[in-house]
Amino acid sequence: MLTCIIRYHIDPAKKEQFEQYARNWGQAIPRCGADLVGYYAPHEGSSTLAYGIYNVDSLAAYEAYRARLAADPLGCENYEFAQRERFLLREDRTWLKLASTPHGDG
Repeated sequence: MLTCIIRYHIDPAKKEQFEQYARNWGQAIPRCGADLVGYYAPHEGSSTLAYGIYNVDSLAAYEAYRARLAADPLGCENYEFAQRERFLLREDRTWLKLASTPHGDG
């Protein structure tokens, strides 16, 4: 299992647009085959950092998921929404693998 953490730098004046973007991914990502942990918008502290976190079985599974997401109507609409509204200033993806036992798993 691999975890993708997307760190977004967003326009703080467009936090509501980011939250709509996150809600849309909340529907499209699971439908296209990734295990969505969640999208996180700024609340306290930094007003420009936001995160999206999801799991996939492998990089091959990620490639198949990305192809499905690119063909998904809501996925396409969400990409276009982000381009049109320009609330994403930067995004960086980091891939991690779990190195410890999950909390509560003996």
